[in-house]
Amino acid sequence: MRLSCRLGVVFCLAALLPTLVFAATTKRAAPTRPESDGTANYKGAIVLDAATGNVVFEDRADYVGPPASVAKLMTFLVVHDRLQRGDLSLQTPVLTTAEAAKTGGSQVYLAEKEVFPVEELLYALMIASANDAATALAIHVAGSRAAFVEAMNARARELGMAQTTFRSPHGLPPSSRQLSDSDVTSPRDLAKLSLHLLRHTDILKYTSVKTRTFRPGPKQIDMVNHNHLLGKVAGVDGLKTGFTRGAGFCLAATAYRNNRRVVVVTMGSPDSKSRDIKIAELIEKGFSALPVAAPFQAPSNSPIQPAPRVTPPPPPPAPAKAPAAAEGDAVIKFSIPKR
Repeated sequence: MRLSCRLGVVFCLAALLPTLVFAATTKRAAPTRPESDGTANYKGAIVLDAATGNVVFEDRADYVGPPASVAKLMTFLVVHDRLQRGDLSLQTPVLTTAEAAKTGGSQVYLAEKEVFPVEELLYALMIASANDAATALAIHVAGSRAAFVEAMNARARELGMAQTTFRSPHGLPPSSRQLSDSDVTSPRDLAKLSLHLLRHTDILKYTSVKTRTFRPGPKQIDMVNHNHLLGKVAGVDGLKTGFTRGAGFCLAATAYRNNRRVVVVTMGSPDSKSRDIKIAELIEKGFSALPVAAPFQAPSNSPIQPAPRVTPPPPPPAPAKAPAAAEGDAVIKFSIPKR
């Protein structure tokens, strides 16, 4: 009797042994963190050769979502169109309405009835990402925010931005928090807009500025550009960052090196650090993919010209030294961690 019981226990344990071994093996083999394919730090991305408009890299470039403050690129274009037509000038005074003063989010704290020239509000728009400046410009240019948004969408259609609908001049989320009420676009459409701005406006006059004072005096604001790649990645001189909870971290960036320019757009990054690191990687990838002869010509017919560049005299002959590093070597001034 005892022998049969013992044999029964042995047989039961033997029957369970493969299951126990499998479970233990499975538990030991489970990774502590999931593997990443390297694309989790954005929802969509695209890289363009600015000289030709050719796509040199894309990954889910037709992802459609809110762009947050990157929408201000279209706000800039609509204002620039009016400047080009002569409807207003850079020194045209803009009166701050109560609606503009109450916009919220990133701002330069415009007070109702304050007056600033268009140019100062454009700097606030592109450096400080000021939502109140965007609203003040929109109301002044079109008479109302709604009318300005109509102009934004009309311009988007002209540029072939088929996946874009603007619903605000600043990119803030609507009070409903519904995607159906938000501005929406795609990396591909933002790249089209960025390319047009680079070719036909002087937007870099504003986006390349790292710091600038707004409203000198007791209520002075020292604006700091939200694009932290300026001065850290060689050649970066624009364009516009954006963030809301619904949009994630977005950036339309551009860099210029050796007479060549790339445009890089990412949308939906989980944080600004991973967004900036990925943009830096894509800038390097973009320049590596460009042909050697791909000159980019900056616009020369804009009525709003940046300050002329002064070419310094040639330096005296220097003693021979080791050959310079090839393009792309040691151009990133902050380290990109290895995966």
